[in-house]
Amino acid sequence: MYNYDPRMDINLPNVVSFARGDVTGDRIPDNVYLTGIMTPGSPFIQNITLLVQDGRSGQLTSVSLRENAGYNPSLFLGDFTGNGVDDILISIATGGSGGIMYHYIYSFLENRAQLLFDFNVYNEQYQYEVTYQDYYKVEVVSLINNKTYIIDISTRGSEYLNEIYDKNGKLKSPITGFVNPLSGLYPVDFDSNNRYELLAYQKIAGRYNADSLGYVLNTLAWSGNRFVLQDQYVAIFGN
Repeated sequence: MYNYDPRMDINLPNVVSFARGDVTGDRIPDNVYLTGIMTPGSPFIQNITLLVQDGRSGQLTSVSLRENAGYNPSLFLGDFTGNGVDDILISIATGGSGGIMYHYIYSFLENRAQLLFDFNVYNEQYQYEVTYQDYYKVEVVSLINNKTYIIDISTRGSEYLNEIYDKNGKLKSPITGFVNPLSGLYPVDFDSNNRYELLAYQKIAGRYNADSLGYVLNTLAWSGNRFVLQDQYVAIFGN
């Protein structure tokens, strides 16, 4: 059987990630590639494209990505929907100081690409409010499920706290923080049923991005036609 190799044509992009598994549903392993244009002297990759070669016919199908430039593009194949067929998780690092990532999940059942997860849609849906409170507390409100979390920052050190609070523990002035967009999306089979859920990481920041207070951890599961919030946690750093 013919195996596609973009390196055979110097005019085509390089393969930057590869995985093999049945993504079309015919029980024959398929070849899944990410291709991209390398930047000379840099790890930055442009025009990242999903390319699937059907294992039965050798047919090639390409899928353009909306956000198609970044670092360390990677593939993971696994069943997220429970139909017994592998889906395609694409991860691309932006390279920014916030550690923000691009993530897409595609189904390729019967050689038809269907977008199951788009990081832009997730970031629009999962919004938060971060507000400093009196007495060395920070309130984090998750708007999608109306849940509130309180982070104790009393151990952050006197220099940090004295900039924010007076000697009685009262705020000198109102301060709001923020929650970053997705900085990681990880496949985890929590209940060991060969169907993967998603674990999403978002950094909670205080006065500036490097002022990290912890992470919001959302677990998502496929429900009919979309991923829905299953559980939510706030993780903080130990002292």
